[in-house]
Amino acid sequence: MMTFPKHLLDGYKAFATQRLPTEQTRYRELSVKGQSPEVMVIGCCDSRVSPEVIFDVGPGELFVVRNIANLVPVYQPDGNAHGVSAALEYAVTVLKVKHIVVLGHAQCGGIRAFVDKIEPLTPGDFIGKWMQMFIKPGEVVEQRDHETMAQFVERIEKAAVFRSLENLMTFPFVRKAVDAGQMHTHGAYFGVAEGSLFVLDKAAKEFKSANGE
Repeated sequence: MMTFPKHLLDGYKAFATQRLPTEQTRYRELSVKGQSPEVMVIGCCDSRVSPEVIFDVGPGELFVVRNIANLVPVYQPDGNAHGVSAALEYAVTVLKVKHIVVLGHAQCGGIRAFVDKIEPLTPGDFIGKWMQMFIKPGEVVEQRDHETMAQFVERIEKAAVFRSLENLMTFPFVRKAVDAGQMHTHGAYFGVAEGSLFVLDKAAKEFKSANGE
């Protein structure tokens, strides 16, 4: 008995009969010439926060890497495997993207697990270890006086974007491209309930509505 999710097969059939015919030329072009996206998005695995949906883009327009809490590690050229670092290396040195967007979001499970200091889900504690790179050695992250839990969580969700942008610049090839004016880094924050988008104003160090409100 086929166990492949039926709704995915139904979705593919809808894609093949409705969307694909209008984009067939684009897909053929991409298969021959390869991809050349100008934007890389580092987002969260959360199923509610799809960059392709949020930014309403077509095939070949975004180079996307997703992980728990949209984190970027610091540059660490050791003997271990580094998925995000590998994606960055390819995007910057091969694809030569012009923009890197770190996309954070509301109701992030990874951030909530970090804030609540949950017990390991498995002996490997993969989530706990992954989230630890969010903070610097000796850094303490605690709820402030007169700050509600909701405000605390949102502050840390946004802080994760700031930290990831900071960590991006520890990669020599990223810093070189940015310093040369060949590439720019950006932060954004998506409100799941309202479908709202906020873009980081680096000068003001705050997120501002993409609608200009």
